[in-house]
Amino acid sequence: MIKLPRTIKMVITDFDGIVTDNCVYISQNGEMSRKLNFKDVMAFSVLKKNGYMIGIISGEKNSAIEILKEKFQIEEVHQGIRKKIYILEEIIKKYNLSNEEFVYVGDDVNDYDSLMRTKYAITVPTAVKKILSIPHIQITDNRSGEGAFREIADTIIGLDD
Repeated sequence: MIKLPRTIKMVITDFDGIVTDNCVYISQNGEMSRKLNFKDVMAFSVLKKNGYMIGIISGEKNSAIEILKEKFQIEEVHQGIRKKIYILEEIIKKYNLSNEEFVYVGDDVNDYDSLMRTKYAITVPTAVKKILSIPHIQITDNRSGEGAFREIADTIIGLDD
């Protein structure tokens, strides 16, 4: 069970492998798409309606992220980012966030530095071994793309109490 303080103001997350099931679907004409679980999509709405800021730092570019950005007025969206720690540091500085005021969610090696930097680091059960071995990491009960992001949102706003 994830434990987070009431001081959290911003959720900063990776996208693929957290909000999605980490699968890429390729059509016959070469177009790529991803599946989103509505529970995870609703997590963005729940967070925003409760006054939380959201940031997405994705290693890939994904049209679904743009749709979510517009629909939920997400404050920070960065796509095609390999060294996520630099963007994380910029966001922390821009919003003057203390270590008690943000959570970072990631599942793969390109999230490692950001998760190590973050006091409240969260991943999913399907994360790579290097991420699962981070000493202070918290692991969701739900798998990626199956309600893990909603679980985090519900924990933050206190629906899991």
